[in-house]
Amino acid sequence: MISEFQDLSDKIDRLAQLTQSLRAENYLLRQANTLLSAENLAFKERLFEAQRRVEALLDELPKPPGEAQAEGEGGQPEPGPDEPRPLHLAHAARQQEQR
Repeated sequence: MISEFQDLSDKIDRLAQLTQSLRAENYLLRQANTLLSAENLAFKERLFEAQRRVEALLDELPKPPGEAQAEGEGGQPEPGPDEPRPLHLAHAARQQEQR
């Protein structure tokens, strides 16, 4: 009987140690997660800024001669027959049809 109580006591001690170990690991993982989330946010901001700068540079480049002629009004490519038109192009097309 005493042996059974000792075994139970040993198991409880191991469980308590495991609980403490898991709590410490959980704390460290939460800290790492917080740091990685902040780092991820910083990378996303840098990526967004890089995309903005690349788009600005692309807007400054001259259009190739063939591409400039293929574009419709407003400097945007003309959508195909099955593609939805942007609102400003759809409105302009309706106005031309009414004339």
